[in-house]
Amino acid sequence: MIVDFYAFAKGVVSGVLKPLYRIEVIGAEHFPKEGGVLLCANHISNLDPPVVGITAPRPIHFMAKEELFRVPVLKTLLPPLHAFPVKRGMSDRQALRTGIDVLKQGHVLGIFPEGTRSKDGKLQKGLSGVGFFALRTDAQVVPCAIIGPYRPLKKLKVVYGKPMDMSSLRERKASPEEVTEYIMSHIQALLDEHQ
Repeated sequence: MIVDFYAFAKGVVSGVLKPLYRIEVIGAEHFPKEGGVLLCANHISNLDPPVVGITAPRPIHFMAKEELFRVPVLKTLLPPLHAFPVKRGMSDRQALRTGIDVLKQGHVLGIFPEGTRSKDGKLQKGLSGVGFFALRTDAQVVPCAIIGPYRPLKKLKVVYGKPMDMSSLRERKASPEEVTEYIMSHIQALLDEHQ
């Protein structure tokens, strides 16, 4: 019998984190049921990837910093959890190609456009890589807001917005920077509405 490791891990992690942080999920019904999805969330904690992973209705492929794949236990665990490495601070063409393949194959690619955790919890400027993915594929783009704090028994919200209309930006071949700003504005709107 083959065990789906992703589903198994999701169940275990969910059983720990959901009661610990009293996680409330808002807007999961907006999440596209099929096709490529670029899921873009703010980044406030190292726990963001597992929290998004257990609350999203579909499995997520995450870009993870390359350093994590050098940690003995993690380098074994991350690939079956659909994570793939990205070199930070430079244009990593292999990671970009992998991300595009994930979307074109109809899967969900999870990205934290800020590139690193926000020190003060406020949304930082997004990196243009997220705009690149949005322009290079016809994936639906879903904004997500994680609203803390990550404190035991304090409510943590994960808010999924409706898929964004990218058609006009794609048609006029907007720059990756402009597309990234557009996506960040939607994440900020979710933060403003639900904080």
